[in-house]
Amino acid sequence: MKESLGAITKKSIKLYKTRCMLLLSKVKRTESNSLRFDWNDGQSSEIELKKMRDECPCASCKGETVLFESAPPKLPIFVPGMYDLKKIEIIGNYSLQPTWGDGHQTGLYSFDYLKKLSSPVVN
Repeated sequence: MKESLGAITKKSIKLYKTRCMLLLSKVKRTESNSLRFDWNDGQSSEIELKKMRDECPCASCKGETVLFESAPPKLPIFVPGMYDLKKIEIIGNYSLQPTWGDGHQTGLYSFDYLKKLSSPVVN
């Protein structure tokens, strides 16, 4: 005899995401040239914009592997505006995509990656 696991509803999926998935509740630019994140787990963290830009996860900045062939990242070129955050967009329920002053915008920072990069803030 089969046991029923119950119906999967939008409410149960939302409850699962709330309990198991790291979500961003709020992002705010601070006076100290950093971003502060409030997370759905009740914690807050902060990251300097320079560190965030230097740790960009895109293939151009970190390198990539395609069909077992590795392409190293390009050497960084320092240009005016590269640490100036012009815009930030939330992508789905999982990442942020910043646009920097030098036009770079290909990095998708997952919420998990951002939380690992940032420092905890005591509320």
